[in-house]
Amino acid sequence: MATTLGFIGLGVMGEAMCRNLAKKSGETVVAHDTRRAPLEALGRDGVTAAPSTGDLVARAEVIFLCLPGEPQVRAVCLGAGGLASLVRAGQTVVDMSTCPVALARELAVAFAARGAQFADAPVARTAQAARDGTLSIMVGGEAALFARLRPYLACMGAEITHCGAVGAGQAVKLMNNMVVAQTVVALAEALAVARASGAVDPGVLLETLAKGSADSFVLRNHGMKSLLPDRHPTEGAFPTSYIIKDLAYALGLAESAGVTLEQAQTTKRLMERTAAAGYADHYYTAVLRVIEKP
Repeated sequence: MATTLGFIGLGVMGEAMCRNLAKKSGETVVAHDTRRAPLEALGRDGVTAAPSTGDLVARAEVIFLCLPGEPQVRAVCLGAGGLASLVRAGQTVVDMSTCPVALARELAVAFAARGAQFADAPVARTAQAARDGTLSIMVGGEAALFARLRPYLACMGAEITHCGAVGAGQAVKLMNNMVVAQTVVALAEALAVARASGAVDPGVLLETLAKGSADSFVLRNHGMKSLLPDRHPTEGAFPTSYIIKDLAYALGLAESAGVTLEQAQTTKRLMERTAAAGYADHYYTAVLRVIEKP
């Protein structure tokens, strides 16, 4: 039986994800966003624009969200006229945003009260991976629900992992971003030393690190493509303001568990200084400029 899929949030990642869902799922896809441009672009790929959240909920059986963070997810799901007051029994909501674990659990309870199911399924990798449909997707939710959602998620990602119960997907995503951000800072510090000391060419440094035990995805991408050429774009890249948000969520999870994260706290402070220096909307590799000119 055909299933209508809904998609709310068509930003840098969401628009590409929704497009892949429409092209590969074989299902009808309805989308909603506050901006007309992505809706018009997706219309050329067969996606139907929904004029409101209510209209989308009325049409779709499975609803995907891809929003900037907790405030937006709370507003769309728990605010006046939000999804939690509109969904009906048998519907499913999948939050692909990056949010606190506690919010994922709160949403699961709110939707269950309406007879609807919920899963958190945040994504990792780049905007290009979103366009290519090769994201890594980390899912929290019941095993049977994961099995039902997996074919749809596979339209958007190449690695689909069931991490555990509701909130587990968010926990993995937050730890992923925390580790990546800390690695970016470590690479930026190494480059800053190379440049300031003149002891080794920065390009030789990174190329050689990539041949040894310091090699990583972050080195080859964030390091080689952004830190080394000192390019930190504002379009189509993960901004400093977003990594600060994610680090705050990660630190909040750690604090709730009674764990102190010294390095993550230092990384967050550096990113906050980067934002204060005028790079809030730039790719967060701009932390290099703060490290080089404290």
